[in-house]
Amino acid sequence: MIKGITLENPSSARRYMFMITWPIFIEVFLQMLMKMTDVFMLSFVSDQAVAAIGVVNQLMTFMFVMFNFTAMGAGVVVSQYVGAGDKDGVRKTIASAISINLLFGLAVSLFVGFNRHFLLNLFALEAELFAYANSYAMIVGFALFAQALILTVSSILQAMGYTKDVMISVLIMNVLNVFGNYVFIFGALGFPRIGVTGVALSTAVVRIIIMIGMLMLLFKRMPVKIPLKSFFNLKKKYAAKILGIGIPSAGEQLSYNVSQIVLTIMITTLGATALATRVYSNTFLSVLVIFSMSIAKGMQIFIGQLVGARKQDEAYHYMFTGLKFAVIVTIIIGSLFAIFGRQIFGFFSDDPGIIALGSSILFIELLLQPARTGNLVIISALRAAGDAKFPVMIGVTVMWAVMVPLAYLFGIVLGLGLPGIWCAMLIDEWIRSLLMFFRWKQKRWMNKRLVSPSL
Repeated sequence: MIKGITLENPSSARRYMFMITWPIFIEVFLQMLMKMTDVFMLSFVSDQAVAAIGVVNQLMTFMFVMFNFTAMGAGVVVSQYVGAGDKDGVRKTIASAISINLLFGLAVSLFVGFNRHFLLNLFALEAELFAYANSYAMIVGFALFAQALILTVSSILQAMGYTKDVMISVLIMNVLNVFGNYVFIFGALGFPRIGVTGVALSTAVVRIIIMIGMLMLLFKRMPVKIPLKSFFNLKKKYAAKILGIGIPSAGEQLSYNVSQIVLTIMITTLGATALATRVYSNTFLSVLVIFSMSIAKGMQIFIGQLVGARKQDEAYHYMFTGLKFAVIVTIIIGSLFAIFGRQIFGFFSDDPGIIALGSSILFIELLLQPARTGNLVIISALRAAGDAKFPVMIGVTVMWAVMVPLAYLFGIVLGLGLPGIWCAMLIDEWIRSLLMFFRWKQKRWMNKRLVSPSL
């Protein structure tokens, strides 16, 4: 059975949106908790290990964005087919999405695994940091295909309404990840004490286990069984719909992550303290976007189903409801982080330079987060409606014409360092957020629906 949308009044709509969003909130929280746990447990090895793995994870995030072009596209198309009540469309979209990302994931895994030295040399890491990064990138890189399928299956399950299944899967992933980190970092239960290499092994093995489990779960939840031969017989119609949303959507995120890599390269020239502060800051700030990301993912499912059912007017108004809630919560949490910044950084590091620098970054983030929340929520809504090209056009233009040049000017030329680079990101987020807001108000997305309701 597909968990479709049958809404008769605003209260039932809000209740449905809550039911699909709260498991996403727990899932996003667990994803962020897993990253924070990795950083916290690696801090027992050294600050250098934290900095090195932070650089590798910047590369891995870049790869995840490329995997997401299929996952995001499939999620939007499936959600619209759910709204339209077309089970055959759901089945064929799923078969196409899994086939595309499996092949792409294997290709990326081999590329990263065999070319890790070239990729890491882009960051001009010190010898100790390079050794840590190389060990981690080799093991995790060859297992990237598992993350490609996890992202795809998660997006599909959520689009069908099975957000609890994804939440439980991520919970299991967290438990296994913490256990693996613990035994390898501290040499517990007779396991060898191999630090960063152990964390990499834990990450790779856990992802493969979860990939297998989620594929089994997907086949169980499918409204119509998918013959094995379907995975080797791509339908052009459905692949085109997936890629038509996925490629532009991934383009916006790809541009963002490439720009972040460029910023990281700038930050490495500022020294190990700035780089470690960047890694710690990004880890803490991931908590700030939990609500925003949850609302954004829930909004994508909800609006996709509404648009598939030809309920564009309802979709228009419910986006503002989700946006307002996400911004309010983000401001509250951001204020707490800014006030207690020194205590938060002091829990993870005893370096006074990192603590002082990091606490100043959290005040800048308090001003930045409302705009970042707007980008997350509104772009997800536009994508769900089929309007995927506008965000990437604006994203690429503003990030590279405004953020990157200003980051170099403020951070390097004027000598403002890490706070200067963060101010450039603040300006970027606000410009893009305002442009996305006006795009939604103009309602040009209303005629970009991908599917037709079934008869």
